[in-house]
Amino acid sequence: MTVLLALDSSTETMALALGYPSGVLHFEATGGPQASARLVPEALALLARAGLALQDVDAIAFGRGPGAFTGLRTACAVVQGLAFGAGKPVLAIDSLMLVAEDARQQALASGTPLAGPIWVAMDARMGEIYAGAYRWEGEQWLTLAEPALYSPGALIERWQQPHAVAGSALVAFEGQLGLPRDVRAWAQTVSRASALAALAAQAWARGDTLDAAQAMPVYVRDKVAQTTQERLAARAAAS
Repeated sequence: MTVLLALDSSTETMALALGYPSGVLHFEATGGPQASARLVPEALALLARAGLALQDVDAIAFGRGPGAFTGLRTACAVVQGLAFGAGKPVLAIDSLMLVAEDARQQALASGTPLAGPIWVAMDARMGEIYAGAYRWEGEQWLTLAEPALYSPGALIERWQQPHAVAGSALVAFEGQLGLPRDVRAWAQTVSRASALAALAAQAWARGDTLDAAQAMPVYVRDKVAQTTQERLAARAAAS
């Protein structure tokens, strides 16, 4: 039976999941700077709860990005360390697809399953948005638009009035995205850990394993911080 350990620290929420024969265990907590110190202990704690050891794991999944620069580097470093030490392969998970999967689960729970494409739009700070488009194809996700970095105006041009949108940009850029009134929207995730577990299982079923040395983050932005002058200009423009 398959055992999959998965972790993600691409946002301010640190999420871990363990899929094993008896079910799925989840853990979520505040991430950010704390993720580097907590990911390994919490991963080992999940294994202990299941009565398993790292050697029992078939593969280790991680959120590859896009997302917070430090969080992505932390996840990759932890996954590489665990995978190298245990001699296990890794599974690279699209961090925006994780939000799409959470929205799909929310839609199912509401009794109105997701139909058609969904755009994920996450606040990337500095007045920009990480966005990608996906469609659920029965048993797995199909990527329609690869994750990229957009200004609000560029995203409006790119997505041409989407039917469904999920992600933190819905709050951070409220009123700026030109969304139609009937758009299905999920601004908040319910369980990143649950979505992470589902995507890890899907990746394993497809055979998307990589060597630990290939556990690399996906960056869609070269510049990770603004100068003081740029921050002041952005605040002035917002006001």
